[in-house]
Amino acid sequence: MDILIQAAQLLLSLSILVVLHEFGHFIPAKLFKTRVEKFYLFFDWKFSIFKKKIGDTEWGIGWLPLGGYVKISGMVDESMDTEQMAQPAQPWEFRSKPAWQRLIIMLGGVTVNLILGCLIYILVIFSYGVEKMDPNDIKAGLSVAPMLKKYGFETGDIVLKAGDVVIENAKDVNKEIMLRGARSFEVKHQNGKIETLTLPEDIDYALFKAGAMAPFDFRLKSNVVDSVLPKSQSNAYGILMKNDILVSIAGHSIEYFDQTVAALYENKGKKVEVTFVRKNDTLVKNILVSKEGTIGFAPKRDGIAVDTNKLQNIKYSFAQSISVGTSYGIQTLQDYASQLKYLFTKKGASSIGGFGAIGKLFPPVWDWQIFWLNTALISIILAFMNILPIPALDGGHVVFLLYEMITDKEAPQKVLEYAQYVGFAILLTLMVYANGNDIYKAIFGG
Repeated sequence: MDILIQAAQLLLSLSILVVLHEFGHFIPAKLFKTRVEKFYLFFDWKFSIFKKKIGDTEWGIGWLPLGGYVKISGMVDESMDTEQMAQPAQPWEFRSKPAWQRLIIMLGGVTVNLILGCLIYILVIFSYGVEKMDPNDIKAGLSVAPMLKKYGFETGDIVLKAGDVVIENAKDVNKEIMLRGARSFEVKHQNGKIETLTLPEDIDYALFKAGAMAPFDFRLKSNVVDSVLPKSQSNAYGILMKNDILVSIAGHSIEYFDQTVAALYENKGKKVEVTFVRKNDTLVKNILVSKEGTIGFAPKRDGIAVDTNKLQNIKYSFAQSISVGTSYGIQTLQDYASQLKYLFTKKGASSIGGFGAIGKLFPPVWDWQIFWLNTALISIILAFMNILPIPALDGGHVVFLLYEMITDKEAPQKVLEYAQYVGFAILLTLMVYANGNDIYKAIFGG
């Protein structure tokens, strides 16, 4: 049932975004008196679920839920209607319009997605407010990724500033490190001492490779074993059991989950002494830590994240929401563009996901606030992806139009057609790879 709820949210979200994106092309096309032959949600290869002709346009729903399209007369697009393109140009066709009009038509979808993303953020912020936690309200501090400790960070630290940016929401420091290039931090330790710490330039890639995309987090009181992995995956198999309570690892007392992570990280590849309580007995066993810093158990995740009761819901007037929501949308676009750098790493390439990964953004219960926040995020992602200069995407058409406007010469028809074929091949390859990754992970884990 959970997966069906997630799938339903994904389908509704993408349907809304695809239809509005295509209206972004349709409306300027009609304003410039350009004929639109088809307007489809999903693709109608061979047949459609529904279709109705209104005026010059056939409106329909296809059976293949991989997006949607508008077929504009006199344009080299996904329809690859070469017969039409071989005929003399007609006044109502795309190719007969001035280059600036064609450029506006092609940018319409991306523009709608970007504006829509910001608009949704504005309305969500106005309706629900924004949850923030002032770093100064955190008494237990934050958990810190073990690999940051050699640079002076300590568990329980509070980050006050990242470069010149004052941290207003405690966990925003993760974005400052991973996406925004901050390397100097003003930190308050548990003993009250404040100092400035510096990280190396490549720390973002090192953290990503180690799987620590969120190097700072709220501390979770969790020292109870929930499950032990199978024998082939666990050095703790046959030693630890469900509901065992960890007392210490390698001499380090265990109360918070981050203390478990830190103790194992410090002893990668070594045998450690683990003290735990089972029912009324205190047991001490030696367990080999893997080279990744694990022993093969999962902690109970129903522990209480310390200080989350200090979360404040900040309400904004509608006028304030316009400013805050727009800024949030623009920052989301910048952050998304920044994180693409990780795709050019071995780990990044293997982490690319398709519809399954996108579907996991949505919770297994219907929550309208989360639904609209995810829809806004996907809308901004679609805006960015569609403007990439890849043939068959809007950005590919824009490149050829800019070439024409600069040189005052149209790209040859055959070049446009071959570019479409190349673009289709690239997109199909990426789609197969991304969704193949989802299937692989579903079968083998990861």
